[in-house]
Amino acid sequence: MNQSLHRQVRNILLVFFLASATSCKQQMAEQPRYEPLAKSDFFSDGRSARAPIEGTVARGELRDDQQFYTGNIGGKPAETFPSPVTVEILQRGRQRYDIFCSPCHDRVGNGQGMVVRRGFRPPPSLHIERLRQAPPGHFFEVMTRGFGTMPDYATQMSAADRWAVAAYIRALQLSQQARLADVPEKERARLVETNP
Repeated sequence: MNQSLHRQVRNILLVFFLASATSCKQQMAEQPRYEPLAKSDFFSDGRSARAPIEGTVARGELRDDQQFYTGNIGGKPAETFPSPVTVEILQRGRQRYDIFCSPCHDRVGNGQGMVVRRGFRPPPSLHIERLRQAPPGHFFEVMTRGFGTMPDYATQMSAADRWAVAAYIRALQLSQQARLADVPEKERARLVETNP
């Protein structure tokens, strides 16, 4: 008799558990909603969603700094960088340059990268006088829009990274034309010691 009572209690508990489990179903999952671009009777034009209000800008996407986002000031390539060039920016520029630019331009900017050695058309050396005189905004704009056979890199590199690469290009240009007199006095003595 004890087992029979035990079985009945177990069956009652099982029925109670099953009934409570189905009644606790999450109702939020079954709320009415529209799939994207689905037809709707809610709005008079039959759309299920409203277009953004004209002039709406997503958070973090307000591009009000013309120089930073276009490389131009007043329709001309910017003559200066939009922010101070630091060692960290140059290091980031070197990293991005090595990834995206060196396959064609090579590591020092001579235009003899691995792609060129495999038969592709060489880009101009970054050390020719025309490019040595070009303002930083020119390099930013070329990376943003492309030039000649060079594709644009706006989707691969952020605006900050393109400016970092432009700064690194300027450093490469300076390095290839540097003289001992350009080195600060403290560093000059160390260079002379290591390269007699």
